Amino acid sequence: MDIDIYDSPHDHAPEHKAGISSAQRGEHERIMQMFEEFKVSNDERLASMGRHADVLLEEKVDRINAALDAQMKRIDDLALKSARPQIEGSRPEGSRARVNAVAAREHKSAFESYVRNGDTTSLRQIETKAMSAGSDADGGYLVPDELEHEIGQRLAAISPIRAISTVREISGNIYKKPFMTAGPATGWVGETDSRTQTTSPTIDALSFPAMELYAMPAATATLLDDAAVNIDEWIASEVELTFAVQEGAAFVNGDGSNKPKGFLQSDTVANSSWVWGKLGYVASGAAGAFAAASTTVSPADVLVDTIYALKAGYRQNGTFVMNRKTQAAIRKFKDTAGTYLWQPPVEAGGRASLLTFPLVEAEDMPDVGANSLSIAFGDFRRGYLIVDRLGVRVLRDPYSAKPYVLFYTTKRVGGGVQDFDAIKLVKFAAS
Repeated sequence: MDIDIYDSPHDHAPEHKAGISSAQRGEHERIMQMFEEFKVSNDERLASMGRHADVLLEEKVDRINAALDAQMKRIDDLALKSARPQIEGSRPEGSRARVNAVAAREHKSAFESYVRNGDTTSLRQIETKAMSAGSDADGGYLVPDELEHEIGQRLAAISPIRAISTVREISGNIYKKPFMTAGPATGWVGETDSRTQTTSPTIDALSFPAMELYAMPAATATLLDDAAVNIDEWIASEVELTFAVQEGAAFVNGDGSNKPKGFLQSDTVANSSWVWGKLGYVASGAAGAFAAASTTVSPADVLVDTIYALKAGYRQNGTFVMNRKTQAAIRKFKDTAGTYLWQPPVEAGGRASLLTFPLVEAEDMPDVGANSLSIAFGDFRRGYLIVDRLGVRVLRDPYSAKPYVLFYTTKRVGGGVQDFDAIKLVKFAAS
């Protein structure tokens, strides 16, 4: 099916560095101090291991490690708060832009009347003029463009996989992406040599259906009657966390049934036997754990092996993905020069890094365990695709939960691996 595709504003969204608040700078300075304290304590712990086990040092390191995780969470929360956009934005000049601005204001006013009072008259007139299909009261009404855009920006800021993946907006229910499983034959020839006929490329396609995701915030009549309450802002703030939590889980572990297919649900194979359609993994060297340290083996060897399992064209944009518990274990690793592999953000509003590559925390990644795929590394912009169908709908329900008014809010989203060569996994197994 032919559909229109639009580049999302999140496709290549940089990290939010502008407008760093004094609170963010203060928290960043705090984590730098805490990490220095952690390094001193962990060095003492490592030095004592050859002589005797010091339980107090172990507890102290674990306590500081947990405090570092909590501090990183506070930094993430502050970064999210600063990244949230304002709904009202500037508009381009010009007569057509002014006409569009008038229409947008009419839609926003009509939508607010619907949300506050249940009045559908103005919305029906607007959608009749626009010849809108599938937007009647039974299916809900489309939210104003500004609100839809803000929900998308909020999700990009708080959904970890969405923030690093490619996002496409589509106008249909499914996006099909063609790719070549085998290219045409090529070769070198002399100027006067004969040319043999080349083979044709083999074309296949990946399909990314958009599935329905919903949230249902509740409001009191007092809140809806309060003219000081920004209804658009309230809806966006109420649905953002629900959408982000559900999306985050699906993009990592979704089975593809009425939800996106997570990258961990792809077929996997040892990277030495990698083929298209499967994700390659590198074994940690021990069942359910990192390999034990020895004179020839470091627990961190698997991280280096995973980095170089990725081709150079992908590696330069690589990102580590894991949960906080796995990150806490890795934070204790050092290289042969005694430098810690994990490093805190170099500036307020930045990301922590591992072996100089950005590290993204995704709590839906599994804990380290037998045969778990607890660490991913790759170029997620090229490796994972998220599709958003244009349009967020809201259906007002004042009857099901009296005296509260429910707002059944839906959006359609899909996702899946689009380049199986761009993401590698760490499998916690002996081989």
